[in-house]
Amino acid sequence: MRQDEDSDGSGLTLRLAAEAEPPLVHIRRWASQALADLGEDHLVATQLVVTELVTNAYQHGQGATQIRVWRDRDPCRIRIEVDDRSSSPPEMRNPDARTPGGRGLQMVGKASLDWGARTTGEGKTVWAVVDCSAFGWQPCPRSEPQREG
Repeated sequence: MRQDEDSDGSGLTLRLAAEAEPPLVHIRRWASQALADLGEDHLVATQLVVTELVTNAYQHGQGATQIRVWRDRDPCRIRIEVDDRSSSPPEMRNPDARTPGGRGLQMVGKASLDWGARTTGEGKTVWAVVDCSAFGWQPCPRSEPQREG
């Protein structure tokens, strides 16, 4: 795994090795460190969404290639994107209570303001936006303007 940061500091990219599924605990830890100042509910929801999108990429998308996280401060929104190698669109399932699994995108839908997918030259990108104001969570800290001099 290799991490890159946008030049303005608003986004991070985690590039994943194509041949091996990374331990999800490492991905959750990466997201937690990148977004350490979020309110607890917002951070937990973001970790859940990242975990589910990466899991889906490995189970249904021939493996994740990279994860991108962007942050808008006002309103406080986190945009998560996971690239995989399949051009097939994600499919939300409605399993009955006795069926294990198949609820990942339902959880993404409940924890995010919006989500979707777009095809790319190498497969697709599945994205979600987690917004603290949409759920009445503790607001994210506002960044203070830097003072000169």
